[in-house]
This record gives sequence, structure tokens and C-alpha cells, in this order.
Amino acid sequence: MELTQLINSVKAIQVIGEVQRKDVSGIYYDSRKIIKNSIFVAIKGYRTDGHNFILDAINKGAIAIILEDNSTIPDDVFIIGKIAKILVKNSRIALAEISNSFFKEPSRKLKLIGITGTNGKTTTSYYIRSILEMTGAKVGLVGTISNYIGSQEIKSSLTTPEANDMNELLQEMVNEGCAYGITEVSSHSLALNRVHALNFNGAVFTNITSDHLDFHHTFENYLNAKKILFDSLTDSAFGVYNSNDPNSSLLIKDSKAKLFSYGKTSNADFIIRNVNFNLDGTSFLIEHNTKRYEVTTSLIGEFNAYNACGAFAISVLLGVDESIAVEGIKKTKQVPGRFEVIGKGKKKVVIDYSHTADSLEKALISIKKIVNDDQPIYTVFGCGGNRDQTKRPVMGNIATDLSRKAIITSDNPRFEDPYAIIDEIKKGIVKENFEVIENREDAIRHAIENAEDNAVILIAGKGHENYQEINGIRNHFSDKEVAEKYLNK
Repeated sequence: MELTQLINSVKAIQVIGEVQRKDVSGIYYDSRKIIKNSIFVAIKGYRTDGHNFILDAINKGAIAIILEDNSTIPDDVFIIGKIAKILVKNSRIALAEISNSFFKEPSRKLKLIGITGTNGKTTTSYYIRSILEMTGAKVGLVGTISNYIGSQEIKSSLTTPEANDMNELLQEMVNEGCAYGITEVSSHSLALNRVHALNFNGAVFTNITSDHLDFHHTFENYLNAKKILFDSLTDSAFGVYNSNDPNSSLLIKDSKAKLFSYGKTSNADFIIRNVNFNLDGTSFLIEHNTKRYEVTTSLIGEFNAYNACGAFAISVLLGVDESIAVEGIKKTKQVPGRFEVIGKGKKKVVIDYSHTADSLEKALISIKKIVNDDQPIYTVFGCGGNRDQTKRPVMGNIATDLSRKAIITSDNPRFEDPYAIIDEIKKGIVKENFEVIENREDAIRHAIENAEDNAVILIAGKGHENYQEINGIRNHFSDKEVAEKYLNK
């Protein structure tokens, strides 16, 4: 598509220089990826400002620069170089709008489903994918663990990619014949306009608890970020929300979509009843339109009944037969690092991504319901560095209160002192049933080697992640691999 056409996609405050009649080769926010005849969008990031790399982009062959800071580069640079300078109010919105046009509005060529919430996004997306594939459709997925186009796996680094990467991925789904696209939609992506201009046919809200306050600063801001997804839905779209979440009414109040609830409340459109689970899986009933459906899943815990019900609801609303939805839930495979049980004999280890206070509490409560006080529970956990600090003492209190013993260790300390993080965790602890072992492998080893033969050990926080980030460097580390190593000994 020519630059002269693409430029109409953004709300420009001012255009200076030459808008060349050339086909645009690509759209980038990273100047290192610039190729000849591409567009560079200067974005102010957390650590670097894209405006500082405008000259680099020009030197590499960019024919247009979209920017929001008018004072960065003199206009003469653009005029002499015959480069289009496109001044906008918000570079991130412009990136989303021009990417949507460049990739020919791919979200309108498939049925796109967005999932937002603090916990359960990944598992819900896996349930939906399994259900839709049961219909014979080809499905694309964008999420925390990996991205998929049908069975092709594409590694991901962000829960929700930047707008140009997202639109390119959706276009690849269209090109490969996908009928559906499923995407986890993080609060960061909503606040940063990464999914701006996308057309969602349906959305699921799982729950919301305190998290990411390092970014959003207040819970109200966090909720309002999540709310953006439901506010963006048209009156032809479906919105599915957890009726047991006390904040759901605030999240859906301005949505134009057709809204449906799921949960244990008696007035929910999809009612969850009779939840039972053990270390082999979960069974429950879904009641909808006076009919009851018996549902089983190999995934464990009451929270997975909620995740499965949300997936059931959105799938049925999109036209999937209820029996196929039930079968799709049954065939959903274990989601890596989401309450994943491993072990030999009676001693079991649960690998879980629970990195918020709410998810840690739910994981431990689920384990307690399964073992029924007959088996001791040990918890190995830490908190990530350079992230929400308010949850650290809360998680310390939960881990020690619901475990026989907690071992506090490092998670991803990033650029923080791991012992400083541990000290903040300890501030919430009132019991003496904990030990500090900063090295994460040593902590896991200690728990497995010293716990009773019938113990259940929860290793929380990292789940599927296969790295530990220390001082900006990611070193290979897998909770599952380490646990299996010492269980096998």
C-alpha cells in the first residue's frame, strides 16, 4: 500500500516533508528493524524513547516518521531528506491505526475473541481453542506461553504483542485459513493501545484482583484499563463476564455488547454447580437455559471450572453446539505451568504460575481441599523484582498461613536486590513456619528432599517460564525441570 494512502489512517496534527508515492515495505517501532521504504513510529517507552532513534531510522531507509514529540528533530532534516514527518497526538494509537490499515484490517476477516482478567486468561484461551478446533475450524492463538497459527507454534515475549506485531500475526492467521483468532488481552496492552482498532467478536472477563500497581498505580486505573476491552465491543459482539467477581458490574457498565454472565450466582446465564476435583481432574455441571451439561476436565481446581465455563459460554454464543463445547473442554490438554502436577509415588509437586496474592491463595486452597488435612503442604515462592510491591507482604502471609512450611526464594529479581524483595515478603508474615533460601534451585531441592513422603509441594510464581531474569540477563531456569531432577533422585 502506498504511503499516500496509509497516511489517511492516522489523525495527523501536521505533515511536513514529502509524502512519496511509494509502497510501504513495513511498519516498525524498533529502529533496528527498519528497512528501505518503511515507516518508523517513535514511541516513548519505559527505558528508551523512540524519538532518540529517528535519525537512525532515516539513515536505514525509512520514508516516513510518525512522532508525537515535535521538538526532537528539526523540520529541515525531513524537508531536505524528502522524508514525511507525521506529527500525531499519540504515537501508540497511530501505530495501531496505521498497522491495522497496512495489514488490511485482519481482525475483520476472522472471528476475534479477547480474554482479559488478572488470572485465568491463558487457561481460558486453551479451553476456547480446544472447543473451536473440535468444530473442525483452524484457530490462531496469541498468549503468554506461545502464539499459534493452527498447530504452528510461534514463541511469544509479550502476553499481548505491540500493535504492528499483533496485526501482522492476525494477517498470517487469515493467510493460513484460520476462522478464529483468540488473544489474551493484558491490562498493559489496553492501556498502551496495542489492541486499539481491532474488531473483537467476543470477549471474556475472568476476574480482577490487585496486580500491576507498579504500572497502573491504583486499582481503579487497573480496572479501567481492563474495562477498555468491553467498552470497545460493538452491539453485534458478545461479552461474557464472571458474575462472582464483585467488580464485574463496573467493568461491563458501559459496554454496548450483548452481555452474558457465568458463575455460581443463581441468576447467572451460565451457572456452575457441583464442582468436585482431585489430583486427577475436575468435574462440574453447567446450567444454561434450563438444561444441564456434565463437564469434566483434566485441569485441576475450582478456578478451572470457572475458566472452562467462561470458554463454554463464549463458544456457545458464537454458535458452537453445547455437546461439542463439553467435548472440547474434556480434550483440553494440561496448560504448561498452570497447576501442573508432577511426582512419583505419594510425594507430589504442583507447578503453578500463581504470582499474585489471589492466585496463590486459590492454588493453596485448592490443594488443601484435595488433601483434606491428610497431607502436609509446602510452598516455595518469591516475588518478581521491579513489579507491584504491594502484593509481597500479602503473599508472604498467605503462603505461611495456608502451608505447613513456606520457603521464600527468588522469582525474577530483575534489577532489584533479591534479599530486599524477600524482606518485603517477610513483613506480612506472623507465623514462624518459613525459611529463606534465596537460590531458587536450592529452595526447590530443599523442599523436595526434606518434605514428608506424602507431602504436596507448591512451587509458585513462574509456571511455564524457562528462565530466571537477574540484572537484565535471562538465564535458563525451569521450575518443572528442577523439580523433576530432585524427584527422580
